[in-house]
Amino acid sequence: MPKKVILERKKENLKESKTQKKTLINKFIGLIFLILALVILFLPQIFFPPRINNNNPIKINSSLFASQETQDNPVRILIPKVSIDLRVINAKIVNGYWELSDNTASYGLGSGHPGQKGNTVIFAHARQGLFYNLKDVQKNDIIYVFTKKNWFRYKVNKITAVYPNQTQVIEPTKNRTLTLYTCTGFYDEKRLIVSALQENPF
Repeated sequence: MPKKVILERKKENLKESKTQKKTLINKFIGLIFLILALVILFLPQIFFPPRINNNNPIKINSSLFASQETQDNPVRILIPKVSIDLRVINAKIVNGYWELSDNTASYGLGSGHPGQKGNTVIFAHARQGLFYNLKDVQKNDIIYVFTKKNWFRYKVNKITAVYPNQTQVIEPTKNRTLTLYTCTGFYDEKRLIVSALQENPF
């Protein structure tokens, strides 16, 4: 093989080698910048996460819920579409907050009663076995609420996410409304609200 051809091939191989090195260096630099960007983005969240008190999930206007009488309150909630079937206990107002159970759903005492005009508020942690699957509920899904005496069927009409201070979603209503409430979003910074209207008023 002529020396000229061999030299040209060596030059081509050298160029290819340099190009490959540059490509690898550029990829490596890009990866470093990506890692730095992720560190800058998430480091503050890891070391200084937002302070969220999930033990007191709903700060309320106590004057709107002055009555904490125990009438025919919810004792069970069933949402077949998303496999939620939970016992419901009464949640008293303590220091402007409704108490929150660790292992059941809670009914906000002072909110509406099933079968009557008003806003029946039921809430729970966004955990497996509680309201974790609430995020999968869709409009027009059916929810059943049971009391000791009756059962009530509701149809979902609205799904929203609000900040904890947006408490208008739990205020009394003129309709027979059911409001379900749980945590959602990054570091549980928001509250998932599922609103439903009663279909079988007694």
